[in-house]
Amino acid sequence: MTAPLHDTSPDADKAAPADVAADVAKKSVEGRSLRQIAWTRLKRDKLALTGGIVVVFLVLVALFAPLIVDLLGHPPDEFHQDKIDPLFNIAKGLDENMFAGVSSDFLLGVEPGNGRDVFSRIVYGARISLLVAFLAAVVAVVLGTVLGIVAGYFGGWVDSVISRVMDMLLAFPQLLFIISLVSVLPGDLLGMTGSSVRIFILVMVIGFFGWPYIGRIVRGQTLSLREKEYVEAARSLGAGRAYILFKELLPNLVAPITVYTTLMIPTNILTEAALSFLNAGVKPPTASWGQMLSKAINTYESDPLFMIAPGLAIFITVLAFNLFGDGVRDALDPKGTR
Repeated sequence: MTAPLHDTSPDADKAAPADVAADVAKKSVEGRSLRQIAWTRLKRDKLALTGGIVVVFLVLVALFAPLIVDLLGHPPDEFHQDKIDPLFNIAKGLDENMFAGVSSDFLLGVEPGNGRDVFSRIVYGARISLLVAFLAAVVAVVLGTVLGIVAGYFGGWVDSVISRVMDMLLAFPQLLFIISLVSVLPGDLLGMTGSSVRIFILVMVIGFFGWPYIGRIVRGQTLSLREKEYVEAARSLGAGRAYILFKELLPNLVAPITVYTTLMIPTNILTEAALSFLNAGVKPPTASWGQMLSKAINTYESDPLFMIAPGLAIFITVLAFNLFGDGVRDALDPKGTR
């Protein structure tokens, strides 16, 4: 009698689930990239994800500001004197109700004195704040990364010179310098006029004074990485300095650079708002949150909503970036507990 082609005994049926379990266990221990590990850690942080969603929403609002205003508001520089009480110079009815200026046509009321749509100016103000913050961060990251990695890798007098420049810039009064610079700026610069000149100056100055912070971080990381085995191996194989700097060291500095960039952007937003508050930012009538806060000083008692709206916009934006930045830092930190 020949043996059956397939084993139909009860023991065979029990072995099948064991094989499946072994396959599942094998898959569960497959290696994951650093990006996958960081994303897994970030997904567990609900506050960071919330902050990231708000950041994406704000970026979309800034990008599609004209479309949003066309649908829900009025042109940001359009006057509506018919909405202003000529006696009190504020929105009609505000002396009786702080929300009297709010309607389906004016979601956040109108600006005292001229009746401009506050909602539209808040939306367009997001463009200025995010544009200056992002571009200034790019300038700071490029300068800080290049000079920091050069200082950390070469050491010696190169490190000493760059480090002393960092110390000098960190001690320099940034706000006072920008205010004095704006006061002597010409109306035209490099083919730009009006607020474009102010935005260009804000981006360059904020970025220039911001690079020492990230430069110190990159320098410190480079000092430890330049003695690693893979750097010595590349050097022994005849790799040039540029190759070692930008092919061996720089990829290992992406994590700290990314973390500090996400934390630098909210600081730049606050700096731009402070300068606009001091009339050293963009020129009127360009909408800016800091500029709106500055104007609201004279009417905050009679029209508190005009101060609350831009103040809340700054608060939410900075908080969202900080929450997201903290989450990115925890996700990229291998020593973190979350």
